[in-house]
Amino acid sequence: MIQTKSDAGAAGASTSATVSRWVDCAAAVFAKELRVELRTRYALSAVVLFAVITVVMVSAVLVGASVRGDVKAALVWIILLFAALSGLSRVFVREEEAGTAAILRLTAPSSAVFAGKLLFNLALIGVVELVSVPLFLLLMPVEKLQLGLLLAVLAMGGAGLASAATFTAALIAHAASGKSALHAIISFPVLMPLALLAVQATVGAFDAIPVHILRARNDVGVLGAYAIVMTTASFLLFEYVWHE
Repeated sequence: MIQTKSDAGAAGASTSATVSRWVDCAAAVFAKELRVELRTRYALSAVVLFAVITVVMVSAVLVGASVRGDVKAALVWIILLFAALSGLSRVFVREEEAGTAAILRLTAPSSAVFAGKLLFNLALIGVVELVSVPLFLLLMPVEKLQLGLLLAVLAMGGAGLASAATFTAALIAHAASGKSALHAIISFPVLMPLALLAVQATVGAFDAIPVHILRARNDVGVLGAYAIVMTTASFLLFEYVWHE
């Protein structure tokens, strides 16, 4: 009995040490991405500038025009989608270009690497949404805005977008050239269902028609399910992509 308790205690301590190392590795990868980005500001500048310039240009072109809520919803997600595609691929491309990918493969579990990169892209998407959506609403006001519903759509849509874009970024990291174009081409079919759902849900947040609000609430649940499925599939498949 004493031996059994001792074995169980040793197994528990080993599991705890493994989990602790996994969390430390994921946090270290996230912190490294954050430090590099704060030093170079490559991805942050690319996505934020793209989003801000596009919002300003769209509002200038449509100034004085009567724009329906569904058109505004589509414009919001087109801006967010293309802003994301312009910068989220850098997380793995940067490792390959700097020659640090091999070291990372040897020193950290693949799932922890993906978790750290995903957290960074989630933070990046959050910054883009925080800057571009309020600016969009300032320049193109929505009279009957359902703020809580819009925040839920942005949170679920942003999570799915970050997860899908992070995995496709890993797929194209080994490409010899044309990484940005390849990232956009591979991401397009993966992100299309998310974009359609996000636009439909945002319509409900913009026009405040009861049937649209009800449909939007259901769409938020589907967006959440998309994010969970995409994240789970990415964690399961990433090891094969990472060690190829």
